[in-house]
Amino acid sequence: MKTKVLVLCLAFIFSGMQVFAQLSKKEKKEWKKKAKEYAKNPANLKTLVEAKQAADNDNTQLKGQVGTLNNQISDKNAKIAELEDQLSKMRSDLTATKAELAQAKATPPAPNPMDFSKGVVFKVQIGAFKHKDLSKYFENNPNFGGEATDKGEQRFTIGVFRDYWEADKFKKYMREMGVKDAWIVPFKDGQRVEIKDVLEGVEAQKAGASK
Repeated sequence: MKTKVLVLCLAFIFSGMQVFAQLSKKEKKEWKKKAKEYAKNPANLKTLVEAKQAADNDNTQLKGQVGTLNNQISDKNAKIAELEDQLSKMRSDLTATKAELAQAKATPPAPNPMDFSKGVVFKVQIGAFKHKDLSKYFENNPNFGGEATDKGEQRFTIGVFRDYWEADKFKKYMREMGVKDAWIVPFKDGQRVEIKDVLEGVEAQKAGASK
């Protein structure tokens, strides 16, 4: 019986240990001594075996938990990488938006070609009349307008031109149609001015047309 216990002890102690053959004589002697002690007291061997089995079970359980944690960490790392990509894209979009906004602020808006309230324009006056109020036709009709004078007359104009010479051509058409009093009147920023006040610009237009 003792021989069987001794063999069992040796098998348990050296089970799975390929290094046994590499032990020194002194180490082999010590382990054989321990095996004999376990042979004399099987209860200690049983406790040792059970402790080893419990340790193996705990080790297996811990390995499973470590694997689960590693998977969770891997998932979190992937999520972090995804969020970092999204953050990087948002930063790029923000930088591009800021650049567009800065460019928009630096670039003045294109002037509206139909806005004749600013700058110099030329209109063709077709006459000045008393007791004739056509102001209701001025609204939503930029090509037809008028103004009251101190004498109680209404001056009526037709056409709005940026180019003086286009206005002059239209004036000639009006005279050919029978409006003998048609003539050009300049306006600057919505206010009627003398032709001499805008003469420099008229001369510049003439020089540009002649090239």
